[in-house]
Amino acid sequence: MRLIVGLGNPDPEYQWTPHNLGFMAVDELANRGGIRVERPEGKALVGRGKIAGEDVVLAKPQTYMNLSGISVRELLGKYELEAKDLLVMWDEAQLPLGTIRIHPDGSAGSHNGAKSVIGSIGTMEFARLRLGCGPDHPLSSRKEYVLRPMKKAELEVAAEMIGEAGDAVEMILKQGLDAAMTKYNRRKLPPAEEPDTK
Repeated sequence: MRLIVGLGNPDPEYQWTPHNLGFMAVDELANRGGIRVERPEGKALVGRGKIAGEDVVLAKPQTYMNLSGISVRELLGKYELEAKDLLVMWDEAQLPLGTIRIHPDGSAGSHNGAKSVIGSIGTMEFARLRLGCGPDHPLSSRKEYVLRPMKKAELEVAAEMIGEAGDAVEMILKQGLDAAMTKYNRRKLPPAEEPDTK
């Protein structure tokens, strides 16, 4: 069984902000697996089911971002899972909007939700899928940027990225992390630089 957690903030005002891309990715997986993520458990909303033939628990912590780790730790304990069974998805302002990155471990960078998870479970060695939300210009306030509602054009790009994240998670479950990293961690080329395949 795998515990797949998306990080975000529970209030409706945050629903369409970059900081809630992790929640959006869980919703995408829930739709694919016909799973209802609504049972309160371990300070999260959770749902159990199968994705790509694997048993999964999908979770959206309701603790607010900075305390996400408390929920992750409780859920790992409840389901008797270890860090190797965990996959966490979060927004990443250091990556361009529309880009996903998959890694087996690593630091939290400047992401407070990821810092909370690492601090609470006591290891950096868990799979993570980062959802790029960074703009094409320097940020004066990262906090303000990730907590404001996305514009229509941004939401369209985000929806494509969330779909790709769903494909990536299915590949992780079927073929493993390395296969998904090889496929999805490639640098995205701007349309003008894409190789001519005609």
